[in-house]
Amino acid sequence: MGNDFVVPAIVAVTLVTVAIGFYGLRLARTTSDFLVASRVVSPTWNAAAIGGEYLSAASFLGVAGLILKYGVDVLWYPVGFAAGYLALLLFVAAPLRRSGAFTLPDFCELRLGSRRLRTLATIFVIFIGWLYLVPQLQGAGLTLATLAGSPYPVGALVVAAVVTANVALGGMRAVTFVQAFQYWLKLTALAVPAIFLALQWQADGRSAVTPPDGSTFRTATTVVVEQRAVLTLADGQTVEVRPGDELSFAEGEPVPEVSGVANGATDWLLPSAAGSDDRGLFGTYSLILATFLGTMGLPHVLVRFYTNPDGASARRTTLVVLALVGVFYLLPTIYGVLGRIYTPQLLVTGQTDAVVVLLPEAALGAGTTGRLLAALVAAGAFAAFLSTSSGLLTSVAGVISTDVLGRGSVRGFRLATVIAGVVPTVLALNVSGMDVSQVVGLAFAVAASSFCPLLVLGIWWRGLTDAGAAAGILVGGGAAVTSVLITVLGPGLTGWPATLIAQPAAWTVPLAFTVMIAVSLATRRRAPADIGRTMLRLHAPDALRS
Repeated sequence: MGNDFVVPAIVAVTLVTVAIGFYGLRLARTTSDFLVASRVVSPTWNAAAIGGEYLSAASFLGVAGLILKYGVDVLWYPVGFAAGYLALLLFVAAPLRRSGAFTLPDFCELRLGSRRLRTLATIFVIFIGWLYLVPQLQGAGLTLATLAGSPYPVGALVVAAVVTANVALGGMRAVTFVQAFQYWLKLTALAVPAIFLALQWQADGRSAVTPPDGSTFRTATTVVVEQRAVLTLADGQTVEVRPGDELSFAEGEPVPEVSGVANGATDWLLPSAAGSDDRGLFGTYSLILATFLGTMGLPHVLVRFYTNPDGASARRTTLVVLALVGVFYLLPTIYGVLGRIYTPQLLVTGQTDAVVVLLPEAALGAGTTGRLLAALVAAGAFAAFLSTSSGLLTSVAGVISTDVLGRGSVRGFRLATVIAGVVPTVLALNVSGMDVSQVVGLAFAVAASSFCPLLVLGIWWRGLTDAGAAAGILVGGGAAVTSVLITVLGPGLTGWPATLIAQPAAWTVPLAFTVMIAVSLATRRRAPADIGRTMLRLHAPDALRS
């Protein structure tokens, strides 16, 4: 792209991240420091850190790209991502902190007394963490390739190396400082350019987002296609394009309709009906369920609540997070909407995830202002990759250290961090073409179908047994994992099978709850003998406990 400010901005963010990590390293000495920051993180600091790690590549890049591509149909992504913390506040935050667990597998054994269930939970924590890590590294590669012209693997490798070093050296103590800083950087990196973009749109006469006669190219544009598609030109002619094809469009030429994209005003502004079989409605409800319930099952989010001093602090943390996350999610929507006006070529190339980083220069021109704002957005994007990857790596390394390596020591945690970072890095280098938010949405579906039922029933129902919990995770979570593997590796599907596999939460979550309850009722004699004491520990007010 020829923007000389991008690389220095990314280098600056990386150096600040490393510097803050080294500051945290001075305070990290014990295993408790590395796993849960010795449980002394205040609600304000913890909320900023949670916002930093939760607002991932899917939030920073993917949401805007999906809105550009599909319109209002995908507004449920930011709504669900934010609203998930309401369910977390109501059902999980305080009892989970009162449990005294260090990790999700710890909670499983504490509540149900089963080593086998602990092992099963460990497998799902690792799978969800790695599945969520891949799009972070993928987004880093995309951002650096788009703005600096570097090869795709460079960005992914840089983020993987920096995050692995930070987590291995400083653990949760260092990561908390890094993530809190990066939340405010990400918010600034989207908010400041958004103000300039809105002013530019005003100066351009408030151009229609979906003109009645269709969008046109504002300047002469040459694009290189990244994904296979069928284009319908203004004269009705259809053209099939493949990755690597180069297309040129004159100024004022109509933007061709692209297969699989909301093209007209009606398609983009109104929810899709998807025909008489209601597949679109099913997909929407499934997405809502995955994002709303998946948050309480994400290991890297839950591990942050172990760092609060007590249950009341965990609740206050969640309230602050709701506000921070809600404010942030207003901004990607603005980028997606304005992208329809200033970067319609991304619909043709298939690189809609790049709209956030390309929009400032496209709208404001290639002058100093546009380039500086593009560099600021790039810095914020890199902060998103670094902060979320740090949280994910910390949660995965924690369970590998305690449950796979069996060491539970500082040295074991550092070795586990290296192991936890290698696998998603290799995967990210080989799946560069997938939508960032699609992969993250699948991770939410797996979390909603496995740990969400386990936590809700484990905290609020005395009758849950280890057999019931294991069966529910295997059947519901296993079905969601199978859907992920088919989506990523399997053949293309059509009709209802495609909808059920692409958005599985609407059937996998009820399946997990049903199986857990049914098997627990059938094995009620396996309920732990000390269930009364455990439930009192989870629900007794902190004042009584002290």
